[in-house]
Amino acid sequence: MLRLHGFAISNYFNMVKLALLEKGIPFEIVHTRGGQDPAFLAVSPRGKVPCLETPQGFISETNVILEYIEETQGGKPLLPSDPYQRAEVRALTKEIELYIELAARSCYPEAFFGVQLDQAIKDKAREELFNGVAALRRHGRFAPYVAGSELTIADLMFLYSIDLAQMVARKLFDTDLLADWPQARALLELLNQNPHVQQITADKQAEMQAYMATKG
Repeated sequence: MLRLHGFAISNYFNMVKLALLEKGIPFEIVHTRGGQDPAFLAVSPRGKVPCLETPQGFISETNVILEYIEETQGGKPLLPSDPYQRAEVRALTKEIELYIELAARSCYPEAFFGVQLDQAIKDKAREELFNGVAALRRHGRFAPYVAGSELTIADLMFLYSIDLAQMVARKLFDTDLLADWPQARALLELLNQNPHVQQITADKQAEMQAYMATKG
């Protein structure tokens, strides 16, 4: 059985968890926040989560994990069978990660933890984030899903990236990224109606409450 290492507050962990749930694949969760412990570095070279334990060994990096699951497991496909359409989904997924998720992530210290960032960092993040959203608006179809009529890994990346990017944009740039983008708002509403997404949200909230209780 596959074993997913990580924790429910991690957006990348939740992308993989949603893929496994959507495909109906049995799996176990091994709760870890990662880190630089030598034992964990032996299975995840950067000490990051998620990490997927397979019968053959461990796989790290979310995109690679999602590809592995798609190639080796049955259930609901999250990539199209047509090579060109698969490439389109992969491109959209990578664009969301590189130009939205990572741009917003550079501002997490200030947005979520009160650590004051240099203005140059915030200016760069703002430009990259807004350009990333503009690119996704041009490239994505949102009909109703990011790549078209079917749920794909691009939607997993979108769901668990755009929410955090929205919070960064509101807190640091006083901007609603989706204010004039009804298609994206509609997709978020659709995805949040998914029972598996609701389960993941509940798990995240429960873990967050338990974590905050230890800080009280």
